[in-house]
Amino acid sequence: MSKDNVFDFMGKRYIAAVFSILLLIGSVVSLAMNGLNFGLDFTGGTLVELHYPQTANLESIRSEIKEGGYPNASVVNFGSDKDVLVRVQTDNPKLGDEIAQYLGEKSGQNVQRKRVEYVGPQVGEELRDMGGIGMLIALVVVLIYVAVRFQIKFSIGAVGALAHDVVIVLGFFSVLQLDFDLTVLAAVLAVVGYSLNDTIVVSDRIRENFRVMRKGTAIEIINISLSQTLGRTLITSLTTLLVLVVLSIFGGEMIHNFASALIVGIVIGTYSSIYVAANVLLLMKITKEDLIQPEVEKEGADQEALM
Repeated sequence: MSKDNVFDFMGKRYIAAVFSILLLIGSVVSLAMNGLNFGLDFTGGTLVELHYPQTANLESIRSEIKEGGYPNASVVNFGSDKDVLVRVQTDNPKLGDEIAQYLGEKSGQNVQRKRVEYVGPQVGEELRDMGGIGMLIALVVVLIYVAVRFQIKFSIGAVGALAHDVVIVLGFFSVLQLDFDLTVLAAVLAVVGYSLNDTIVVSDRIRENFRVMRKGTAIEIINISLSQTLGRTLITSLTTLLVLVVLSIFGGEMIHNFASALIVGIVIGTYSSIYVAANVLLLMKITKEDLIQPEVEKEGADQEALM
């Protein structure tokens, strides 16, 4: 690869490090002060699906719900513009029937109640705890896999990049106080998988170049490796982002937060696979000696040849 086609990624590593630190500090501070705006999946509450004979006016329904004493209720379309999903944080399992009757009386229409579901606070708390445990298990498994597949320094870099991505996505939801439900948790786990895949591709190229290239410093080899994988990284990220942006705009409110989490995660994950993982390798002083393949013992083969 000619020097003209090699980008000096690591020349900007200190700027990238400061940028990452600022994002992490902002995310952690927001999570500590504001926390996450957990949805009904985690806090417990009632979900009511209603069908209106005509197009439902969401703003009017939100005002009616607020007047009825439920200011924190979430009202979104579900499927069509005549179907409405109402979510209310409450410990009253009978509230769904009351809301359906109340909205029917306020609108003067024959509002049909299609579904009422109640999630108890204990179930919601268990879902939240299991989701957090699942996230930790995923990071530990990644740590072990990359350590076996590559080398311990690559493993630390990969897990550092994944933790970086997860904290920033959570911080994004904390700052904007967007609903964090099971679909968003699924998106965060998907971000872990996406970012890991990108990091492994980059790590594999760095490892091979360290073994093949006889000359060059660690910074030069990493710059060459990142430049070689840049096209693949950008094409994969951009095509995925195009789909997610369309989902975010036209997919409705039900999957808006899911798509938003993935958009933020993919942007940050692409950045971290280039800068965070590689930065960690340089901080740990990766060398060619770390990646030398062990020589196969030939003593047994020599003895067989003598016989």
